[in-house]
Amino acid sequence: MIGDPLPSEHLEGQLLPKKLALPIFASDPLSSVAYAPQELVMILLIGGLAFLSFAPWVATAVVILLVTVVLSYRQLIRAYPSGGGDYEVAHKNLGEKAGLVVASALLVDYVMTVVVSVASGVDNIISAIPELNPFRVELAVLFVIILAAVNLRGVSESSKAFAVPTYLFIGSVLVMIVVGLVRTVLGDPPVAESAQYAVEGESLTQAAIVLLLLRSFASGCSALTGVEAISNGVPAFRRPKIRNAQSTLALMGGIAIVLFAGLTTLALVANVHYAENPCNLIGWEGCATEPQQSLMAQVAAATFGESSVLFYVIQATTALVLLLAANTAFNGFPLLGSVLAHDGYAPKSLSTRGDRLIYSNGVIILALAATFILVVFQANLTVLIQLYIIGVFVSFTLGQTGMVRHWLRELGKSRHPSGSKLPKRPPRPEEEGAKPLTRAAITRALVINAVGAVMTAVVLIVVTITKFTHGAWIVFLLMPILFLLMLGVNRYYRDVEKEIAVDATTTFGATGDHAIVLVGRMQKPTLKALDYAIAARHDSLEAVHVSLDEEATKRLKKEWMKQNIHVKLRILSSPYRDLSYPLIQYIKHRREEFGPEVVTVYMPQFIVGHWWENLLHNHKARRIRQKLLLVHGVTVSLVPWLLDSSDLLYGRRSRPLPGQDRRGEPVRPVPRRPHQLEGTGRRR
Repeated sequence: MIGDPLPSEHLEGQLLPKKLALPIFASDPLSSVAYAPQELVMILLIGGLAFLSFAPWVATAVVILLVTVVLSYRQLIRAYPSGGGDYEVAHKNLGEKAGLVVASALLVDYVMTVVVSVASGVDNIISAIPELNPFRVELAVLFVIILAAVNLRGVSESSKAFAVPTYLFIGSVLVMIVVGLVRTVLGDPPVAESAQYAVEGESLTQAAIVLLLLRSFASGCSALTGVEAISNGVPAFRRPKIRNAQSTLALMGGIAIVLFAGLTTLALVANVHYAENPCNLIGWEGCATEPQQSLMAQVAAATFGESSVLFYVIQATTALVLLLAANTAFNGFPLLGSVLAHDGYAPKSLSTRGDRLIYSNGVIILALAATFILVVFQANLTVLIQLYIIGVFVSFTLGQTGMVRHWLRELGKSRHPSGSKLPKRPPRPEEEGAKPLTRAAITRALVINAVGAVMTAVVLIVVTITKFTHGAWIVFLLMPILFLLMLGVNRYYRDVEKEIAVDATTTFGATGDHAIVLVGRMQKPTLKALDYAIAARHDSLEAVHVSLDEEATKRLKKEWMKQNIHVKLRILSSPYRDLSYPLIQYIKHRREEFGPEVVTVYMPQFIVGHWWENLLHNHKARRIRQKLLLVHGVTVSLVPWLLDSSDLLYGRRSRPLPGQDRRGEPVRPVPRRPHQLEGTGRRR
């Protein structure tokens, strides 16, 4: 499903040019224009049709904020191109706690990006094919699985798969905006189907009106989600990384602004009425039985006609790009997870590249988390959108605040106390293509980030106030949990490192080398374990049997003598039928008598070819092994015995052994084992 493993030297070939980086990292903010205007209009209509007159002003405020954030992140990419993004900025400039707050916010935001994008994509599919409405959740989960599978194939392949739909969406929406505006200029403006319905608005006080406008602005700010993904994905760009990332960010910002402003204008021209409660549309009798058409669908139908080919092109590309918008998170989440793992705040497994040179564990974790939320909330976009953008504005605010402190520090370093300029240092490899900053450039960057910090902080307050009671409180519950988990993981790794650190002087005090072969019954696996112990030439060797049944023990003694094995068989009694306790007590007494010797316990273990065979064995050896590993001075040696069914894995089918493909070794069929007791003719 995910393709053949790739060697590490192919990593450079997985890096992205700008034309492929745009659909990978910018699909989220570009696709936001499909639902951000819809959310903006929907919230305003709570107060009635008259409130649509505020829509241009609210949309203008969103555009100004988007321009500010794009300019701010261009500075961040230059200063911190290693891929940590807001997390790295906050961690280095504001401290550990601020960095973890940003990390927890971004992790939640990435999960919600997948959830909202997939739910919105499914919503648009249902707008075109209402019969699919009963299968909303199943469709959403299916799309998450498909996205995860495509991303597991690698960044390069997923970017090629997603490039065409993204560019097709941009082109088709631009055509729709141009056609709609031209028709308006020529005196034939498009009219939406819902324009005929009045809206039952709520009676609002002056304070409620202000709150409604703020809430509409907060919903429109969902157009900013995903802007930070490029700053987190700088390492995935081809060289010069900084210049390519900044160019892609600028291009993404320009396209997003044009699409958002154009679609909002066209929705107002066409009199689109999209209500939070469909039954508030006065005159629509199907509100209880039919799904409400999305704003994008209504504008497309009004512009091209509901049965036209271009209408279905718009719907198909919108649904596709909304689904692919989740791909921004599928790239950002694993990269952020790898940075957190490198810093010791996440499990080390998140920093490991898979067979396709991507952080596959991060992809899988993100897919599972998104699937869980989609199932719990039944892929309901109106509910899920309330959990959105809280996390991204937390990271925006702290990231821009950290950048302000960074530039203040750079200004302090820009001159010696004597007043002479510092010598310019050579650029780091990742800074290739970036010009050295002058003092004026640093000051300009400081102003941009300061304005960005203030604006995003204001929006964060607005978003929190307006969305908290509508479900955003869940995000504020999840973020502290993630914060404490990451802090706990870091403290655990710190304690482990301290515990296993090498002392200033090391004394090797182990003396003696004793081997114990654990014997249950007279079987080939036991004899093989005994043969291995003999071949290792320990200082001393004995076989130990823990007696649970007197008759079985007598039978074992007779068979031991019959086999003419010249290794002492020691019998340990166990009146309470515990195999491990008598053995552990015996080892402890022996170490008290003979000093700090190393005791090696040999244990046979079955290797099977079918999963169900594991259910048919009692796993006593595993339980004993786990307890023996807790005894000081004891090592455990497992001696494998390959049952015939293991040929399914190692023999007839010529399957590669683990790691064989990765090392480029040829696959050779393993011959059937004529006998597993190498050298069993030796007796001692």
